Amino acid sequence: QVHLVESGGGLVQPGGSLKLSCAASDRIFSIYAANWYRQAPGKQRELVAGITTGGSEHYADSVKGRFTVSRDNAMQTLYLQMNSLKPEDTAVYYCNAVFTAAAGTTTLDYWGQGTQVTVSS
Repeated sequence: QVHLVESGGGLVQPGGSLKLSCAASDRIFSIYAANWYRQAPGKQRELVAGITTGGSEHYADSVKGRFTVSRDNAMQTLYLQMNSLKPEDTAVYYCNAVFTAAAGTTTLDYWGQGTQVTVSS
């Protein structure tokens, strides 16, 4: 069983920065793809950033150039560096890890509990 715990959320002014962390129970991010999702009140959950097991990054258009996803060297912690924050970035941010067997017959999907990010003056 994989457990994920997010931290680093808080209140920040527009234009400010925050760095979110997602600590895994094991060194999983070399074999699990990882994503950051967010959900604002009254809105659907959306994918904001992800990183493949090979280290390729992808981002939603709304955060390109402002957010950066990364992993630590031990492959046990996932990060989301958020710069130039906007009020519309306000949401609960969730860490997600996905494992797919080589044969494509098994997929495991794990989620953290979420951390609140509020961007307001």
